[in-house]
Amino acid sequence: MADMIISKSKTKESVKECNVSGEFYNALDAKVREIIAAAEGRAKENGRKTVRPCDL
Repeated sequence: MADMIISKSKTKESVKECNVSGEFYNALDAKVREIIAAAEGRAKENGRKTVRPCDL
């Protein structure tokens, strides 16, 4: 897999009342990649080359 696109330190800072397991980062990174790919697909389906918030 490529380099992570999420920040481990920022993720850990965002979790206020729990610990973060090592496996969580990889799962989160995979989910973010899925969301981005789906948004890109929606933009293309709508004839755009720009991903916008409405694509989420």
